[in-house]
Amino acid sequence: MLRTLGTSLGAALFASTLGLGPRRAMSGPCGQGWLQPAGHDTGVKVYNSLTRRKDPLIVGSADAVSWYSCGPTVYDHAHLGHACSYVRFDIIRRILTRVFGCNIIMVMGITDVDDKIIKRANEMNVSPASLANVYEEDFKQDMAALKVLPPTVYLRVTENIPQIISFIEGIIANGHAYSTGKGNVYFDVQSRGDKYGKLVGVAPGPIAEPGDSDKRHASDFALWKTAKPQEVFWTSPWGNGRPGWHIECSTISSLVFGSQLDIHSGGIDLAFPHHENEIAQCEVFHQCKQWGNYFLHSGHLHVKGNEEKMSKSLKNYITVKDFLKAFPPDVFRLFCMRSSYRSAIDYSGSSMLEAKHLLLAAAAFVEDARAYIKGQLVCGPIREDVLWERLSHTKATVKAALADDFDMPRVVDAIMDLIHHGNRQLKVVAKEPGGPRSPAVFGSIISYIEQFFETVGISLVEQQCVSGDSSSGTLHSVVEELVRFRLKVRQFALATGEATREARQQQRLERQPLLEACDTLRQDLVAHGISIKTLQGRCHHPRFTDE
Repeated sequence: MLRTLGTSLGAALFASTLGLGPRRAMSGPCGQGWLQPAGHDTGVKVYNSLTRRKDPLIVGSADAVSWYSCGPTVYDHAHLGHACSYVRFDIIRRILTRVFGCNIIMVMGITDVDDKIIKRANEMNVSPASLANVYEEDFKQDMAALKVLPPTVYLRVTENIPQIISFIEGIIANGHAYSTGKGNVYFDVQSRGDKYGKLVGVAPGPIAEPGDSDKRHASDFALWKTAKPQEVFWTSPWGNGRPGWHIECSTISSLVFGSQLDIHSGGIDLAFPHHENEIAQCEVFHQCKQWGNYFLHSGHLHVKGNEEKMSKSLKNYITVKDFLKAFPPDVFRLFCMRSSYRSAIDYSGSSMLEAKHLLLAAAAFVEDARAYIKGQLVCGPIREDVLWERLSHTKATVKAALADDFDMPRVVDAIMDLIHHGNRQLKVVAKEPGGPRSPAVFGSIISYIEQFFETVGISLVEQQCVSGDSSSGTLHSVVEELVRFRLKVRQFALATGEATREARQQQRLERQPLLEACDTLRQDLVAHGISIKTLQGRCHHPRFTDE
């Protein structure tokens, strides 16, 4: 169900739909007549593509929030453009669940029969069903590798053909579709009147039709397509054929949620025609004024320096599998959080490294703060009052930002600012200062930071060894042994026992080359991305600062 429109059309049409560009006059009913639903107010305001403004997110029930997500057309590997949308909405889903107490029922449709699937299957000399099964499983594995929670249920198009046929029959019976002598069924857009265009207002002009088209109007779209020779088909009242594109999602969503849907999500390129046509189909079938209450759309992933989005048709994509060979999923997740889910986002190696270093910095702070709590890190006096105030301020800022259309850039900035203030207090000193220590405030900060990252699907555990394979573990063990050996050498060089003052001075002079060698080793390891921090009375502490 992930389809694309031309780049120029997408850029011109959807900037204002996402609320990111200048507003323009609309002759259609976009935003007019939107009915604010009754039910549970989540406390969140979301940018609703139906109204082009931030609306209070009110769901039918906090115990059963209905969410439909357009799924993949399974004919090839998923790429980062797909992944970006799914990861962004996965973060929103986690926040609604864990922060705002919503129990979400998510349905995702899988398009497992389609022109692209049939074409690719013919090229590979396999059946469309076999090809679709392979890439559906491939998609699910990619999503799991990216830590995207699976939907409550996946529903395949091919397993719901009788239901799709019944849905089409209902639209015909209600006077909004017609069949042709060729065995096609089309939705009659003109029968919709000025209600068509809820998402985009003025719809783009229809693409020129071939001379043998059997549509009444060029803007009409297919609900059922007659089978071509050698194509897979199903029997129907209109002859052998298969479903059109848009009818799939309308039927699948209605099967589970009926005539009312809380949230519908997808990439912004799906707003027109796909989501617009879904709305038209569902509202005429259910004979309701408003089928979907909130439409959330994510911005495109662009290759940096190129205004074109990442897509297979443009051949500028990176598969999820290839990406995960270079970076772990948590880095990509933080990368997605550094921009609004509605905005376009530039992908580059440098932007991924920035996200990686932020994640390592967060993990390093948690590790240092935990060492301080254990009494292993010797620090100067802690301004405990400052840290308590900063923690309270951060919690309030984060909660407000999450409630404001999931403003993740503001959230990330607040968390990193808290870490910055914590690091300023963890100043290593040579001697244990007098006075009380302040482990409780650092314990609270650690708990909050780890809980936040866990909420959005990121683990701070073992961020130093991001690849997580056996060779990385072996390398870490070797470095630990090297650091322990360096510590013993350093302790020997500094030990003077009960010798006289003159003897101690002579020992230090003789052992100075050992201390210099230890310092040189420490500096050389930094060049390889390994830093060593001195912990009180323990072996020095190695950290992988880069890979």
